[in-house]
Amino acid sequence: MVLILAVTCAVAVGNIYFPQAIGPLVAAGLHVSPDSAAAVVTATQIGYTAGMVLLVPLGDRLPHRSFLVALLVLTGLALLAAGCAPALPALIAASTLVGLTTVGAQVVGPLAAGLVAADRQGAVLGALLSGSTGGMLLARTFSGTLGEGLGWRAPYLIAAVLALLLATVLAFAVPVTTPSSRQRYTALLAEPLRLLRTEPELRRSCFYQATVFAGFSAVWTCLALLLTGPAYGLGAQAVGMIALTGTATMVCTPLAGRLVDRHGPDPVNLVCMLGVLAAAAILAAGAWGGTLGLAALTLGTLLLDTAMQSGMVANQVRVYALRSDARGRLNTAYMTCAYLGGSAGSWLGVRVWSRAGWWGVCLLVALLAALALARHLLAPGAFGESPVRTRAENPDGYGHSPGTGGSGQASCGSSATRSGRPTRRGRGGHATGAGQAPRAG
Repeated sequence: MVLILAVTCAVAVGNIYFPQAIGPLVAAGLHVSPDSAAAVVTATQIGYTAGMVLLVPLGDRLPHRSFLVALLVLTGLALLAAGCAPALPALIAASTLVGLTTVGAQVVGPLAAGLVAADRQGAVLGALLSGSTGGMLLARTFSGTLGEGLGWRAPYLIAAVLALLLATVLAFAVPVTTPSSRQRYTALLAEPLRLLRTEPELRRSCFYQATVFAGFSAVWTCLALLLTGPAYGLGAQAVGMIALTGTATMVCTPLAGRLVDRHGPDPVNLVCMLGVLAAAAILAAGAWGGTLGLAALTLGTLLLDTAMQSGMVANQVRVYALRSDARGRLNTAYMTCAYLGGSAGSWLGVRVWSRAGWWGVCLLVALLAALALARHLLAPGAFGESPVRTRAENPDGYGHSPGTGGSGQASCGSSATRSGRPTRRGRGGHATGAGQAPRAG
């Protein structure tokens, strides 16, 4: 089951990234400029952001199986429309729909977290993140190869077939789940902001990932400028070769997940933040150029990728444990903050590069990691399991189980039951009382 869900993540994430490799082919095939063809990638990313905000919260309102199948069918149809687009405007419109509906990976995470026991969530989420990483890397490689041999339409059409086949598999493989919320759609859309306001552990996880992902994005945005500049004089292919080092995270994230299950999210977060600081120091040596500089860039990006992805596993485990009935909305808030951080990091990175070069970019990464580390060291239980805390019933209705007219019990950050007694914590700081996720059958 985990393998099927990991493949779902790979296909969904791959649909976002494969258009990046065939932009020049689209420009030549539709007789438009490369700059105009780049709008296809932008449209896909805009659609994906909109999908996270508008569709992912529905994962708490709709049965997961039917929701995932519907998303994949719509994605497949949008990919077919893109592959058959007669002109650029039609392709841009279809690409927006592809991005909007290919948010399956953001629905799979909350689904998987609810199907396994709390002490296995880290390992499972690490495996899913490994699938997403594989989908991102392989999509770029295979789409470029297919596009060169069969034309730019081939990647879209093959991706459409994969999405529709996967929808058929999931229709039979995913177990039936009961929606955790009966809120109206408009209330679901407003809930992520409300959760950010009321859940301090969510804000903490969002801050960690936003700062680290900002540094990650700054590095990868400016790396091409460094490698193609006078220090190295290499082509864009060099960036792709270094990016392949990211395949190592496909092995590291499941291991990080097991460590989260054993020791809790906070120690893993601490190691990851220190890893980002070390990566910034190693990457700084890349400014020297030459063979040693290239080796430093390769090692530094590998460490940065591993630390960022492993930290994401730790943060997601913490976030999903807050409220078992609102994982879709929690994930919307978390991922939106992460992507906003990444966007800000890319913007800052380019501007720091123009003023201080590669040394300045590495200093920016170090400062961002230091901010996250400072926040982490101020948090209770920064070096181990978080202390047990209780919270009285929320006047807004939090803390009720679905069967009692409310919206479900929080299982980590807010551990008060209806009777006011705290739930007992198990390994990794997860509640083992009310709100415990069932084991997968």
